[in-house]
Amino acid sequence: MFAIVRTGGKQYRVAAGDKIAVEKIEGEAGDTVSLGDVLLAGDGGEVKDAKGLTVSAEIIAQTRGEKVIVFKKRRRHNYRRRNGHRQSLTLLRILAVGDAKKAAPKKEAAPKKEEAAPAAEAKAAPAKEAAPKQVAAPKKDAATEKAAPAKKPAAKKAAPKKDA
Repeated sequence: MFAIVRTGGKQYRVAAGDKIAVEKIEGEAGDTVSLGDVLLAGDGGEVKDAKGLTVSAEIIAQTRGEKVIVFKKRRRHNYRRRNGHRQSLTLLRILAVGDAKKAAPKKEAAPKKEEAAPAAEAKAAPAKEAAPKQVAAPKKDAATEKAAPAKKPAAKKAAPKKDA
């Protein structure tokens, strides 16, 4: 069975076992991702309904493509600019084409926040009671403080007059 999927603005024809290089997808090597935007599916010579189908894939590696040189020039203006670009890519191995339920299992999700919240509150409460109380800084007397001398405004000097 094959499918045509869209990811990163491009379309790819994939089947189970294929390896493809696509625009960067978040994840690490070994993670399983599902490509849900299936445009067309088929088996042999007949076309099947692609509605509800997903393609599961495993990330092989995060890599970069070959360097592309961008050279700009305007003749007779001494204008030349040379620039390079390497596209970030993700290498994928297609595991299965079909329903998401039949595909390889994904990694387990983190525990729910509701379960973790009571444990966090229990640990936080003793920490608040055990914290030492802060003592206020002693007040300074007016006599001990030295008053800063008042600054006098600088007198403006008149500009000298020029004789014409």
